[in-house]
This record gives sequence, C-alpha cells and structure tokens, in this order.
Amino acid sequence: MNKAELIDAMAAQAGMSKKQAKEAVDAFVAVTSAALKKEGRLCLPGFVTMNVVNRGARVSRNVRTGEKIKVPAKKVVKFKAGTALAEQVAGKKKK
Repeated sequence: MNKAELIDAMAAQAGMSKKQAKEAVDAFVAVTSAALKKEGRLCLPGFVTMNVVNRGARVSRNVRTGEKIKVPAKKVVKFKAGTALAEQVAGKKKK
C-alpha cells in the first residue's frame, strides 16, 4: 500500500474527505518524526514501538568490486510490532 492508497482507505474507513485524510496522514508523519527526533521513542501499545538507536561505524564490502568500504556511524529507527498487530498479521486469534 502506498500513501495515496492509505489516504483513500482512511477516508473510507473514517467517513472523511480525502483532503482530511491526507492532512491526518501528514500530521501523523510530522508528529512521529518530531517525537523520535526529540525523545527517541514512540510507543503505540498493541501496534508498534519505535526507538532511535545508534548504529556504530563499521567496515563493509562492495559486492561488485570486493573493495572494503568504511560505513560511518549513524542513528537509525528500529520498529517492533505490538502483540495485537503481530497476531492480526499472523492470523492468530486473541484468547
């Protein structure tokens, strides 16, 4: 699903216009990005937990040439699916 399809689905599900759904998606992305940048964590229980972690510098290899490449340290976002989401995707029923 891409952004346009998400907007269409949200508009249909929530009974709102596509413009309102687009504004909601854009607001969610902006607020999520700001929270991760400021606090380094966002938790939506049952759905997802996102954390900013530091990935250390490392040496990798160019698969085409075999040449060693230095990859600098950087911050990355790690996602962990919540139990309810994981069960829905796996097709399991709650007890």
